[in-house]
Amino acid sequence: MNVINEYTDKIFEEIKHIDEEGNEYWLSRELQQVLEYTQWRRFASVIEKAKKACDNSKININDHFAYVGKTIKMPKGATKKVADFKLSRYACYLIVQNADPRKKFIALGQTYFAIQTRKQELIDTEYSKMTEEEKRFYQRDLTKKGNYSLNITAKNAGVKNFDKFHNAGYKGLYNGETANDIAQRKNLRYREDILDNMCSEELIANLFRISLTEQKLKNEKVKLGKEANQAHYEVGQDIRKTIKKQGGTLPEEFPTPTKSLKELEHNINKFD
Repeated sequence: MNVINEYTDKIFEEIKHIDEEGNEYWLSRELQQVLEYTQWRRFASVIEKAKKACDNSKININDHFAYVGKTIKMPKGATKKVADFKLSRYACYLIVQNADPRKKFIALGQTYFAIQTRKQELIDTEYSKMTEEEKRFYQRDLTKKGNYSLNITAKNAGVKNFDKFHNAGYKGLYNGETANDIAQRKNLRYREDILDNMCSEELIANLFRISLTEQKLKNEKVKLGKEANQAHYEVGQDIRKTIKKQGGTLPEEFPTPTKSLKELEHNINKFD
């Protein structure tokens, strides 16, 4: 188990994931380590208590505790299937409420997930009321933060040519198109940011690509730039296949907004 030295809520942010719909989630095996439970059976009993609390509140357990078994490597090349759960923020909140209060990260977790759960309640309500332009600003901010974090992880994975690295992801998601190809298709000016010229749903697809690539680089402990590029391409390609399989709109099929976010921001600032 990794030793955690920094007593800050960043430890919960660092193990946060984002799914294909832009929803945040945590994996129980990772949360177990952060909360300093050395034995899975003890942490599993905490999860069961949390699930019971969820059920007692008349809330669907499966919406917050999704079973996702995983295969781990054992000595001598053997493998073993173990239990894991994809947890919502609310599920994490219930878990830390039912965990051992003597463990030093429990109090921090209780505060973090209580605040974040309330924030998300407000965001969910507000997001549904947002205009498309407001949703674009919101998703663009998430992609900026996601790319910043991804770049740090990519650098640690041996990436030196970041243009090539990011183009690998675009190629996978956009059926071979590079950032320049996307810009040309959208009729953008030279060096105009393509993400500033995407609708909210296209931004969500890219946010998922960014988040999943970072997870892959970390989980597979990638240390070569070439391998990182390939991982980014494969993630983009897998997301594209999933969109096609589910009958969704492919990213290049979304119409380009009439105004970039830079233009909208400029217009807003004119009236401030």
